Amino acid sequence: MNIDRTIATVIVIILIIGTIGIFNITLNPTPSEKFTEFFILDGDGKAINYPTNLSVGEPANLTVCVVNHEYKTTSYLIKITQGNQILKEENITLNNDDKKEIPFEFTAGSAGEEKLEFKLYKLPDTENVYRYLYLQIYVT
Repeated sequence: MNIDRTIATVIVIILIIGTIGIFNITLNPTPSEKFTEFFILDGDGKAINYPTNLSVGEPANLTVCVVNHEYKTTSYLIKITQGNQILKEENITLNNDDKKEIPFEFTAGSAGEEKLEFKLYKLPDTENVYRYLYLQIYVT
């Protein structure tokens, strides 16, 4: 009789520990991969029809988007360059799951190929590019 009571007590203790474990996993899930989304959209807010074929002096619009999935408040530096020229530079700070859309207007330069580079730095590191995008522009 004493052995039956001991076995029943052990089973109840195991069930209680298992239930506590299930609640803990459900209420405090392990964060998935930490990352930042970095992408550009065309003038209509879509990821198609980028202004890649322009005439000299023609204006074009883009939107640069950053979404924080780092599970903490994170500061970023965005640099948009063409060759050695910085066209736009902006610091932003985003809470987890926040999104920032930054409008960017540029004008096509001289005829030929131009490469717009979009660099995202995760501060305080301004030496190593965290995310990189570019858009090849053909100007006629």
